[in-house]
Amino acid sequence: MKKNDKKYQPETLKKVLSYIQAYRIYLALSLIFAVVTVASTLYIPVLTGQVIDHVIAPGQVEFPVITELLVRMAVVILLAALAQWLMNVCNNKITYEVVRDVRREAFARLEILPLKYIDGHSHGELVSRVIADVDQFADGLLMGFSQLFTGVVTILGTLLFMISINFKITLVVVLVTPVSLFVAAFIARRTFSMFMLQSSTRGEQTALINEMIENQKVVQAFSKEEDVLEKFDEINRRLEQASLNATFFSSLTNPGTRFVNSLVYTGVTLVGALFAMAGGAAFTVGQLSCFLSYANQYTKPFNEISGVVTELQNALACAERIFALIEEEPQIAEPQNVKKLTDVKGNVELSHVCFSYVPERKLIEDFNLKVKPGERVAIVGPTGCGKTTMINLLMRFYDVDSGSIEVEGTDIRDVTRKSLRESYGMVLQETWLKAGTIRENLIMGKPDASEEEILTAAKAAHAHSFIKRLPKGYDTVIGEDGGSLSVGQKQLLCIARVMLCLPPMLILDEATSSIDTRTEMKIQNAFATMMKGRTSFIVAHRLSTIQEADIILVMKEGHIIEQGSHAQLLDKKGFYSELYNSQFAV
Repeated sequence: MKKNDKKYQPETLKKVLSYIQAYRIYLALSLIFAVVTVASTLYIPVLTGQVIDHVIAPGQVEFPVITELLVRMAVVILLAALAQWLMNVCNNKITYEVVRDVRREAFARLEILPLKYIDGHSHGELVSRVIADVDQFADGLLMGFSQLFTGVVTILGTLLFMISINFKITLVVVLVTPVSLFVAAFIARRTFSMFMLQSSTRGEQTALINEMIENQKVVQAFSKEEDVLEKFDEINRRLEQASLNATFFSSLTNPGTRFVNSLVYTGVTLVGALFAMAGGAAFTVGQLSCFLSYANQYTKPFNEISGVVTELQNALACAERIFALIEEEPQIAEPQNVKKLTDVKGNVELSHVCFSYVPERKLIEDFNLKVKPGERVAIVGPTGCGKTTMINLLMRFYDVDSGSIEVEGTDIRDVTRKSLRESYGMVLQETWLKAGTIRENLIMGKPDASEEEILTAAKAAHAHSFIKRLPKGYDTVIGEDGGSLSVGQKQLLCIARVMLCLPPMLILDEATSSIDTRTEMKIQNAFATMMKGRTSFIVAHRLSTIQEADIILVMKEGHIIEQGSHAQLLDKKGFYSELYNSQFAV
């Protein structure tokens, strides 16, 4: 882990600074206000020392001079307070602007990452990076700005003031200072890996919580509550231990620097007292009081900066994870000469297509298919044979490893993904609805749809009747992923959504799997109407739903082993015949 610290932490800090650079005006203002705050604060001990020197003896107090000094102190205090408030305003502006930019970039990167990355990572862990890690990063950054600037300026300012009062005593302070810096740096270097572990474990916990919320019905159906709780407790214990380790070791910084700083204060007190006892006007009691105040203010920022360093370690550890997401390789960029897919009639050709999710596990090999406009192509076969993978390749959710897929004679890698996907209407077995009204979900593919078009599509999908029974009809607000709607009702809405935009090609992946038999018959009739003149790809397990297909492709282990119409395949008495008869065997 130490190697990782040296390799990644400076790079991460550079990336953070690159984001801050866009707000250098606020950064400059913050530094100016920090200087004003510190200068005003450091001027107060000078005035305090002068007040003490004008208290000569009982009965010999110079009240007019003291009054003038006190008024001056009040003005300086107000100026320091105003400057500090303005500095905090600038720091908040920088921090939350940077956080906004980082979150925007992270979310934008999620939108263009290849599906294999999303499929290969826990969704909860990704959410944790964009939300929790960025929040932790913001806390560390804000504390860094708030205390680092004033701390550094205070150290420099107090040194200058102390040198102006007595150069020799200042040497005592300067000689002991490196010890404090060494202690802080030594501990900070060793806590970064601990904060990285804490952050990654927090992401693991978020992933489990997200997974359980989404699949709570399954957990309860199999009575796995105790097992899930046990797993949560195990992660929770690891997070507790990681947090304790990170916090404990990082918290050693403050007491360590305090001990060294106490030595500084003690040394200044002893040496200063000796100078004052020597007598004369070279070093008065008032100056000693002023010098001790500066010595205290000089050491205080080291304690604060040590706390800042701890927070920055946590912030940088979180930043490391969020930057790793932002810098993840996006999906293959579209070439500059890419064109839009227009005038789509439905000609699709797959030539020698090879694809596998994992190189060492072959899935689709030398796949060839030519589809004419308006043909209905059904894809059947056992689980894992590559049916859904073919859909992913047609939509270019994944790119082929070799070979080509052409639409209207153009390789789909040479057209924009947007125009390709707009040419397909897709209804999947897994429904997805966004939080919003029924109407907003239906018009997703056709935002300018008229009310009449919406009603016609909903009626064709047999969704109109249950929508009208909802409290506000088409304006009823549903929650994330359909809220309280049944699986079948959500499926009907997804079907209606496609019926509304009616693109030239259709993909139906077990589109009626969650619908009762009676409604399914009606939907099949609606599909038959919708598919007229449109190239359609139908993935089905229930073979009764694809008997009217023009071509049935029987897949096994990534290969087409049989091809033909329903009647032709039954006459062959091959693999398809066995599948069909097994479903209808009495």
